[in-house]
Amino acid sequence: MKMLEYHLNESVDLSSRNKKFIANSAKWIVSHFGIDVNTSIADFECGPGLYTTLFAEINADVTGIDFSKRSIRYEKKLADQKGLDITYYQQNYLEFETEKRFDLITMIFCDFCALSPLQRKTLLTRFYTFLKPGGSLLLDVHSLNTFNSRDEVAIYERNQLDNFGSPDNYYGFLNTFKYDKEKLTLDKYTIIEEARTRVVYNWLQYFSQDSLRKELEENEFKAEEFYSDVSGSTFSPESPEIAIVARKADNT
Repeated sequence: MKMLEYHLNESVDLSSRNKKFIANSAKWIVSHFGIDVNTSIADFECGPGLYTTLFAEINADVTGIDFSKRSIRYEKKLADQKGLDITYYQQNYLEFETEKRFDLITMIFCDFCALSPLQRKTLLTRFYTFLKPGGSLLLDVHSLNTFNSRDEVAIYERNQLDNFGSPDNYYGFLNTFKYDKEKLTLDKYTIIEEARTRVVYNWLQYFSQDSLRKELEENEFKAEEFYSDVSGSTFSPESPEIAIVARKADNT
């Protein structure tokens, strides 16, 4: 599983640019999918509730799933402060089970890219089961443009990533490897503390429009629309990301 791309303490510190993007993205999602009080939404790898909170503020029926205890604790606290009714599960989303069925499933911030082919198939099978007939899936991925822009590097830093690896002092080594045929990268983090040494492997898969469509359609989804991001920006071949809207067939 991918290392979290945000550092979550007692609050989530987002730049004004990121806050604006998330607000615009949520507004587009609400409009595009016609979300209202009758809409049931599941946000997988929901993080600190950036989208679940905004969906719940328009009285949608919202469920969030995330592996991080700290994220879920923060999300529940935020929901309580705002008086929002959101159902949260602290769980590995690859093992998540529910009898509930959803109109929309979202998986945002390119988390789909952190999974192996088998894990992605497992997840898409679950998404298909969890969606109502005609229900929609929205997810985003890193494009081949991002893959092409990455280099193989070796970096050493003291307390790398602003002490993300440990609250104590440590030496951090990052080795990045590229696999051109598979369109994969590996970021290998070695965290050396006084009492122990740890290694974290962060794999990322990159997609073209065609490879993403093929993977969704091989798992019984109909790929309907492509965008450059989850705010509905017109698709561009030069985009660093690809967002896709796929639909479960109405006759299932």
